[in-house]
Amino acid sequence: MSRRTLLIVRNLLSARFPTRSITYMPSPGDGSPRPVTLIPGDGIGPLVTDAVEQVMEAMHAPVYFERYDVRGDMKNVPPEVLESIKKNKVCLKGGLRTPVGGGVSSLNMILRKELDLYASLVHCFNLPGLPTRHDNVDIVVIRENTEGEYAGLEHEVIPGVVESLKVITKFCSERIAKYAFEYAYLNNRKKVTAVHKANIMKLADGLFLESCREVASKYPSIHYNEMIVDNCSMQLVSKPEQFDVMVTPNLYGNLVANTAAGIAGGTGFMPGGNVGADHAIFEQGASAGNVGNDKLLVQKKANPVALLLSSAMMLRHLQFPSFADRLETAVKRVIEEGKCRTKDLGGNCTTQEVVDAVLANLE
Repeated sequence: MSRRTLLIVRNLLSARFPTRSITYMPSPGDGSPRPVTLIPGDGIGPLVTDAVEQVMEAMHAPVYFERYDVRGDMKNVPPEVLESIKKNKVCLKGGLRTPVGGGVSSLNMILRKELDLYASLVHCFNLPGLPTRHDNVDIVVIRENTEGEYAGLEHEVIPGVVESLKVITKFCSERIAKYAFEYAYLNNRKKVTAVHKANIMKLADGLFLESCREVASKYPSIHYNEMIVDNCSMQLVSKPEQFDVMVTPNLYGNLVANTAAGIAGGTGFMPGGNVGADHAIFEQGASAGNVGNDKLLVQKKANPVALLLSSAMMLRHLQFPSFADRLETAVKRVIEEGKCRTKDLGGNCTTQEVVDAVLANLE
């Protein structure tokens, strides 16, 4: 059956059997507009955050943005930005350039540490209408966000010799494991895989695994297994459908999430966010390496899909599920129809053309 025929059948069925999600009963006052801190970021960041703003306005979503211009080459996050996020509890962020070397700290890391955003979540999945090498990919990568190799504990012992410390604690390992299993439980996921290198780093990664096992014992309905990170990389590119939820220390999770995103079709449409006990920042899930792509910026052809889907995650986080469903459905329809795609997805559309197509598909 051709794609056109499938679309016709789907439209006929939806017309004959209209569907409505289960009623969400809000508490009084839940519809009040919520402030969200907005950091457009560097490079293509303003392009894709503007896409989100247009869609939110068209949906009349109950959110409004407090905009702050932050650049990746700043030495620190401006105090007023941190205060805004602490007040609003939620932030939407475009990509920030991370300096390579030179002793300048990553603002992304500063934000995570200052707000204790200890859990990073990236959802990597197949989208209907976008052909990939593997089908049935639906992986959620949850990584610890505040320690490990990213603790930033480095110093020069003597000229020409640098020491970088990997820090793993029981407290941080246990809470990221709890978050992963809680996520799996709340989202009807069946399996959690802990990714590690405890065969070599027996104390550090051994402590991480010990914490995961303790938490796993409290969730008997969820299957738990462990996988060494190098074997995990091979399994990801050969049989990605075997994975469900993955929980990892910081560095491994960064690599695994980007690999999974590439397998599922690319980083341009993988949503994600960083969350802690009190605050959350939503952004493109996998690597925002194209943030400094001047050609995309000049041509205005950056892919806004990842941030649009991340903003749908944000709407659910804010308890606005119907708005999230409308946005996500519109984006998926645009991808499935295949008429309007940016270059990374095999098309040649501009950012604005993708936005216009999403707006046209909003219900």
